[in-house]
Amino acid sequence: MQTLLITGISGQVGSQLADYALEKTELSVVGLIRWQDSLDNLYHLTTRINSGDRIQLAYGDLNDLTSLQRIIEEVRPEFISHLAAQSFPKTSFDSPIETLQTNVIGTANLLEAVRLVKDVADSDYDPIIHVCSSSEVYGRQASGAQLNESTPFHGSSPYSISKIGTDFLGRFYAEAYSLKTFITRMGSHSGPRRSDVFFESTVAKQIALIEAGLQEKSIKVGNLESIRTYQDARDAVRAYYLLMLASSRGEVPPGEVFNIAGQEAFQLQEIIDRLVSMSSTTGISVTVDPNRLRPIDADYQMFDNSKLKSFIDWRPEISVNAMLGDLLNHWRDQIKMGRIPLQR
Repeated sequence: MQTLLITGISGQVGSQLADYALEKTELSVVGLIRWQDSLDNLYHLTTRINSGDRIQLAYGDLNDLTSLQRIIEEVRPEFISHLAAQSFPKTSFDSPIETLQTNVIGTANLLEAVRLVKDVADSDYDPIIHVCSSSEVYGRQASGAQLNESTPFHGSSPYSISKIGTDFLGRFYAEAYSLKTFITRMGSHSGPRRSDVFFESTVAKQIALIEAGLQEKSIKVGNLESIRTYQDARDAVRAYYLLMLASSRGEVPPGEVFNIAGQEAFQLQEIIDRLVSMSSTTGISVTVDPNRLRPIDADYQMFDNSKLKSFIDWRPEISVNAMLGDLLNHWRDQIKMGRIPLQR
């Protein structure tokens, strides 16, 4: 049985990819996790993890090359999906060094661990490596532009800059050391398990808090001028898997880069309106909170997915409304279980 190693398995996308692999493929799954990581997104899998039913956890850290090399040597995964990162742009302004360390040096450590095993321990070891970059690499762009894989980068946050480094590392290790990497630049993605620090998730969380009488009828937000595509993370992980398969068949040249994004653009006020319309609570207002504003914002993101579709048969299947409804219900369920989220 072939194995998929997922870094960042405890996150929204990593846990969704694990679900997809277990439900839709014959792969076994190994998740890279730090001992202190939250298991909230994995509790539905703990019975399978405890019994070793096609999934196990491997403890290590992106900033510890030795731990990564040990895991690669022991597991020898045929597929690696590198999703672990400090992934919140706003936080990166407060913690720029940690963001750069984790996202740039951490990615270099992972790719170096694979190279060392391949070059020193086993010359036949040649895994498919998915390096997750971000649409944030494009930064600020002119309104109306269709951003494709050749669009110049513009670092608009320490997070954006860290993902530019991640992006370049994925291509560098393909060109310099013949590792079978491919890089994805995913646009805004959401759904159940989305962290509450991200825009649409904090809006949904606040609506759920308002419904439960735990917050005044005012949703606090940051910049509402941004225009973004949205897609469900469950659609995104399906694209990841299809690209891994295509790479394993030699259909994706090493170092290739792909945009993955939703096909509709939304001004953020429209996302608020859609979420509020799903609530029976009336009189909900919106307040711009200066503490939620970034010094620079990537305020236009509309992507050209044509390259991706020329390599794999993929398009988003889950509507934005369904995605938002699932997200709102996720926060309602958390509150019903007594897991009251922070007002942030």
